[in-house]
Amino acid sequence: MAKKLVIVESPAKAKTIVKYLGKDFDVKASMGHIRDLPKKNIGVDVEKNFQPHYVTDPRKKAVIQQLKNSAAKADEIYLASDHDREGEAIAWHLTHVLKKEIKDKPVHRIVFHEITKSALQEAVNNPREIDMKLVEAQQARRILDRLVGFELSPLLWRKIKPALSAGRVQSVAVRLIVEREKEIKAFEAKSWYRVQAWFTLEDDGQSYELKAESPVKFATEAEARALLEECIGTTFTISNIAKKPGYKNPSPPFTTSTLQQEASRRIGFSVSRTMRIAQKLYEAGHITYMRTDSVHLSKLALNMAKDVITERFGENYIKTRQYATKSKGAQEAHEAIRPTDMHNKVVSSDITEQRLYDLIWKRTLASQMKPATLERTTVVIDSTQRPAMLTAKGEVIVFDGFLKIYADRKGAAISDTLLPPIAVGDILNLQKMEADERFTQPPARYTEASLVKKLEELGIGRPSTYAPTISTIQKRDYVEKKDKDGIQRKFTLLRLEENHVRHHEKTETVGAEKSKLFPTDIGGLVNDFLTKYFDDVLDYNFTALVEKEFDDIADGNMEWHQMLKEFYTPFHKKIEDTQQEAKKFKGEKLLGNDPVTGKPVFVKIGRFGPMVQLGATKEDEKPRFASLPPNKTMEDCTLEDVVDLFKLPRTLGQFEGHDVIVSSGRFGPYIKCNKSNYSLQKTDDPFTIELDTAIKRIREKREADKQKVIAVFEDGDIQLLNGLYGPYMVVKGENYRLPKGTDPTTLDLAACKKIAAETKPSNKRWRKKK
Repeated sequence: MAKKLVIVESPAKAKTIVKYLGKDFDVKASMGHIRDLPKKNIGVDVEKNFQPHYVTDPRKKAVIQQLKNSAAKADEIYLASDHDREGEAIAWHLTHVLKKEIKDKPVHRIVFHEITKSALQEAVNNPREIDMKLVEAQQARRILDRLVGFELSPLLWRKIKPALSAGRVQSVAVRLIVEREKEIKAFEAKSWYRVQAWFTLEDDGQSYELKAESPVKFATEAEARALLEECIGTTFTISNIAKKPGYKNPSPPFTTSTLQQEASRRIGFSVSRTMRIAQKLYEAGHITYMRTDSVHLSKLALNMAKDVITERFGENYIKTRQYATKSKGAQEAHEAIRPTDMHNKVVSSDITEQRLYDLIWKRTLASQMKPATLERTTVVIDSTQRPAMLTAKGEVIVFDGFLKIYADRKGAAISDTLLPPIAVGDILNLQKMEADERFTQPPARYTEASLVKKLEELGIGRPSTYAPTISTIQKRDYVEKKDKDGIQRKFTLLRLEENHVRHHEKTETVGAEKSKLFPTDIGGLVNDFLTKYFDDVLDYNFTALVEKEFDDIADGNMEWHQMLKEFYTPFHKKIEDTQQEAKKFKGEKLLGNDPVTGKPVFVKIGRFGPMVQLGATKEDEKPRFASLPPNKTMEDCTLEDVVDLFKLPRTLGQFEGHDVIVSSGRFGPYIKCNKSNYSLQKTDDPFTIELDTAIKRIREKREADKQKVIAVFEDGDIQLLNGLYGPYMVVKGENYRLPKGTDPTTLDLAACKKIAAETKPSNKRWRKKK
């Protein structure tokens, strides 16, 4: 029987740890937090100095009982949750939930940054007490975010629409995205002209090509044309060749944010996916703890990196460095993210895990290698009329240094830009010269990775909050990640060739984007409301200051109750004032008057989201409503985009004695026939679809429904169906899950009624049967 109990967060972590600790230890998992603020009420007594009322998670009942049984049998308890504020809070909550079972027993807090035998032995041999300063910092964050969410969300319900929610950090992240979108919409592209030339020269009977560019940007087509015309019949000569050494240094080892950014850029992982895979690698013992803002490497890691670099590349590539953490508000006392054993280049048969591990392995070793040495050459070309008219540049790698480790990565290393054999005084033969119209670029929309970078720069959030923040704002439909097709744009090309300047009109595709973050109409409206009435709460510097105060609490330099009081008192007053003063906030926008009825047409936010309204609310005749087309936003919607929506419903004809009608609903256009609804396909135009096509859609839906039906009882009141997640039962419109292992084909009417009597409906709130 084990005498020492070790409690960690996850089963995967427990499985790895138990291999190293031996038979005297029993390792159990708490499955994350086992105690938290209640979900249905605020759970904080503001009048009693912000006293939290924690409750155990009802879903963890079996886990808690298992932990209690194990703790009762153990002689000694080790709390081994992660080494950060959340982990410290988990350990503290465990001592409260297991209070009876651990009474009069030694309880130790142990921490480690990697799951290796040596790290675990070091932790067990050097236990400590729970750090209450870290617990208080986590508690302050949890309570403050609960207060903000529970007081702001009901205000949004009343002033905008039901079911909205707001969070302190999430709302700031949405603000960044909304403001960037406004910058893009307000941006006006300005054109300019780039001049490039292509030359040939002869050397020992060999012909070489040389490309050069003017260092001057030309504002107008006339200026660019004048330069090209000036070059007709001109002689071009090399007047100077300058060579300078250059260096490219490796990047520091990964922090949480830089890993998320690089995984997005290199292998296309979302922020949340990167963290899920990194968690698996950590729990399997392959990498150090993955939530960190430190770039520090331990002495053990530095020595290991030195050995591996020597083995693989030679001593000439070694340059040991210790990087300093520069991120604003860095809090974690961890190492950078690195492999636990750098001798292992391959650690997983899972391709996604191995790809992320490969990034970490290379980045860590590269950080301890010499810089790449370059030779950069600049060639100055004079014309007869103008000195230093053009320049050509070349770059050669003299010593590859850390780039050696990236040699197998396509496009990762610097490639040589070779220049032909040239000398000062050489005369060049002009083949052609072009002036092409270029345009200034709008600010780039955020990707998940670039948003993380911006939040870190502003000091908003911490390593543990980036991924949840970005996931939350997308789940709440304030932001959507999507692709955007490019548009065709015309540009002018002037070409000097054979002593003539010719004008060409060309087209190019611009503005295409992939996996960028766009604000939704709801997100934009919520942001406008919050910035109008709660500008200080959404202020970037204020949010960063709050994060700094959490750090001060963790360092013992601030009292957490006082910090909450200073925040909450003015915040709560502003909530009360806004409830009284603010009017309904619908973001209503007048598009114009309907050409048929003459009535005003608006776009606004309704109960189910963005919609179009025909007619004023105060008129005697009730207004008509339609959902906004899915490819349109309130911001860019025009009258021409929406007037056709009110041509629905359209009656196409009859099928089986019932009208076939194309109508528009909450989720867009659909077909209606005999009290049943049928979906249109993406290629169907609701304004031109004909009766035959609509009947085809009805029959397709009926055929699909037949595949779902297993059995029907009592004239359809009870149905057994195949669903997306397996068989289920419908009784008078309410869905019921079938007991695990039940074969639906064996059920009769009596068995179905018994299941309905003993099981809660899964699609409605349970009401106790009388």
